[in-house]
Amino acid sequence: MFQGKKILLAVTGSIAAYKSILLVRLLVKAGADVKVVMTPAAKDFVSPLTLSTLSKNPVVSDLFNNESWSNHVEMGRWADVMVVAPLSCNTLAKMANGLCDNMLLATYLSATCPVVVAPAMDEDMWHHPTTRQNLQKLESFGNKIIPVEKGELASGLYGDGRMAEPETIMRFLEENFFLSTELAGKKALVTAGPTYEPIDPVRFIGNHSSGKMGIAIAEELARRGANVHLVLGPSGFKTSLPGIHIHKVQTAEEMYQVCVREFPGADLAVMSAAVADYTPVETAREKIKKSSDSLVIELTRTKDILKSLGEMKRKGQLLVGFALETTNEREYALSKLQSKNADMVVLNSLNDEGAGFGVDTNKITIFEKNGAEIPYERKLKQQVAKDIVDRIVMHLNS
Repeated sequence: MFQGKKILLAVTGSIAAYKSILLVRLLVKAGADVKVVMTPAAKDFVSPLTLSTLSKNPVVSDLFNNESWSNHVEMGRWADVMVVAPLSCNTLAKMANGLCDNMLLATYLSATCPVVVAPAMDEDMWHHPTTRQNLQKLESFGNKIIPVEKGELASGLYGDGRMAEPETIMRFLEENFFLSTELAGKKALVTAGPTYEPIDPVRFIGNHSSGKMGIAIAEELARRGANVHLVLGPSGFKTSLPGIHIHKVQTAEEMYQVCVREFPGADLAVMSAAVADYTPVETAREKIKKSSDSLVIELTRTKDILKSLGEMKRKGQLLVGFALETTNEREYALSKLQSKNADMVVLNSLNDEGAGFGVDTNKITIFEKNGAEIPYERKLKQQVAKDIVDRIVMHLNS
């Protein structure tokens, strides 16, 4: 998505300037061509040498250097997007009012590309009426603002004003400027989260799945242009990414019904939800009272969604299953690949540190119908989603 894109990173005088180092690294690693312009104050927080080394381009900061006077016009026309990160309160005020007393501001006023800003300041400054007014001015100019985050601030206070993390800025750029089209015209069906099987109006049988992994896969597919239908069980997480249609469900039966309805028109399906294997035969209409030392609940098997889709699968459709195991992991994953007529099975083991439910990372091995077995290191779930979708794209194009 960033391959060959030209990013002009503008760094201002804020303690959050240290995050610009990681942002440059992420952009370059993603294939972007990065140039950096700094205010004089920014050099008090981060070294131009560090940024030039990482970006592989000279850093510009002096408006009156013999070789730099015309660069503000050149850079403003060169970039696909200009990212001001961090945007200090001082530079915000200058940008909002058209001041031009340093190289960064001259470049901003010359920019013919979209401009994105990531503010960073203390909470009281962030909430000051002047700051709100200046932000409104920037938005009226067509500039996009990446929201600040809440957290510990340089003052020692806790509140609003933290600059968005570099990974958040990367996602913002992807979603607003660099969405891929490699899956354009493809319909993807994704399941995520747990299912809750009601025992009575109060209690249910469920599991610890958060839905993070499935949501990350749905978002990655959408970023690459797919029309995504996300069947989401009970989860505290959500997505607002364009191109994702959310079907909220509670039970395994509800998830099954949506999947069998949507799958015939899908090009691919990723079944990452942690669906309950059993559901109560009967659901009590009233709360079950604690009347004895034991309680017997008769359970029955839920419908096997992955197997059902495997039986429905037509030529040209790609079906991906998930296997979360605690023992004999490889054996069970290979068995699921064959018995469910899947094209890929993504295995993760609860025995691996940083994998499984409720964490931000995962460690997977992908088993494919063609015999391929691809292990991956532990990564953030967003990165894991990219690995999975890379394999999906490869198979769809083969």
